[in-house]
Amino acid sequence: MPFRKIVFATNQFYHIFNEAVAGESVFSNKWELTRALELINFYRFKAQISFSKYKNLNQQEQEKFMKIIFNNSLLVEIHAFSLMPTHFHFLVKQLADGGISSFAANFQNGFAKYYNLKNKRRGPVFCQMFKGVFIETEEQFLHVSRYIHLNPVTAFLLKIDDLLNYPWTSFSAYMKKIKYDFVETKLIMSHFSLPAHYKEFVFNQEDYQKKLAKIKRLALEVIPGV
Repeated sequence: MPFRKIVFATNQFYHIFNEAVAGESVFSNKWELTRALELINFYRFKAQISFSKYKNLNQQEQEKFMKIIFNNSLLVEIHAFSLMPTHFHFLVKQLADGGISSFAANFQNGFAKYYNLKNKRRGPVFCQMFKGVFIETEEQFLHVSRYIHLNPVTAFLLKIDDLLNYPWTSFSAYMKKIKYDFVETKLIMSHFSLPAHYKEFVFNQEDYQKKLAKIKRLALEVIPGV
């Protein structure tokens, strides 16, 4: 059984990420990506029912439930996210004991049930254990946010200018193009006087991150078994 080396502490920040089993493209269309966003928003709270049961409620019952859940304590505070075809990234702050593990497990399990049912598939969708990196400094916090937001550009999914209106990362929220209720932008933006300054901070790293990704791909191609 895999053993996690990192212990998630409350009121601390972490970069968490995981990939699909065998590199399967699980976030590949707007329906899967939209479902993922709904799950992120729902499971950042301590929910008493699953998202699939919530979806089966009528509109009045859903509205009543959401009023209740939004009054509950948050498990995590989400500062950045990126949904890639084969994996995901989150920059989060844990707000309750066990919050990150609960959020990640519920998100992964909820999406796996949806994905398997939709595709008439069985078995795990994500690798057994998500990974986490402790954020030790403000500088690291900012650089990780930039890394997460540049992921679609690094992977050559889109050109960097298209990132402004790209709905599957939180960068568009920082540029005030798309609003996500679950993205907390204040802390990162406290380091930048204008959205344009954060944009400059992110865009200045584009070439380096692309080169870094190319180096990693080349290494994986020439080293057997890695």
